[in-house]
Amino acid sequence: MKSFWVVLGAGALIMGSSGCAAFRANVSDVNVEQGSHMRAEFDFRDLKSISADVVDQLLTSGFIAGQPQEPTMAIKGIENRTSEYLDTKAITDTMRTKLINSGKVQFVNVERRADLANEQGYQAENVTPGTGVEIGQQAAAQYMLTGSIVEMKQNTPRQVRVSKTTQRFYQLTMEVTDLKSGLIKWTTQTEFARAERQPLIGW
Repeated sequence: MKSFWVVLGAGALIMGSSGCAAFRANVSDVNVEQGSHMRAEFDFRDLKSISADVVDQLLTSGFIAGQPQEPTMAIKGIENRTSEYLDTKAITDTMRTKLINSGKVQFVNVERRADLANEQGYQAENVTPGTGVEIGQQAAAQYMLTGSIVEMKQNTPRQVRVSKTTQRFYQLTMEVTDLKSGLIKWTTQTEFARAERQPLIGW
């Protein structure tokens, strides 16, 4: 019995001398290009991978190859049809950045139209004649890039168990629509599934 208390006291002394490192907050950098997923839910690594997948498919598609010059597009967003909050704008922003930098696609700035109109109005009334931009000269989008993301989830059935498993399936659909004809000129889907197992008792 005496040896038990000696061991217990030694352990407490070691934890105290180390400053209880296990209970201190810790911050470290994370390599966004490597590493594993911590949960089954959609995360930043999924955002990067599905965005890159869609961009690669679009840039190597027959639709882009058949364009006489860079097509002008407008992004109208991705519909979130999952059970969780997803920053779908971050997905389209990532896609747009990669597409513009490829030099094969150009975009009108839909989100800043009000700001553009305000600046043009200011220039029309206040700047030196001949130095302002002309109103009504903005480029028109020929195509609209839209999409939707869906989620399917299933859990371990009720039974005697020591852990719970959740499987999540995500599917992103993107499409390019001709604004003149309303026809879908290109579409693709990218998907992934992941399983997560958690103990019923843990910390």
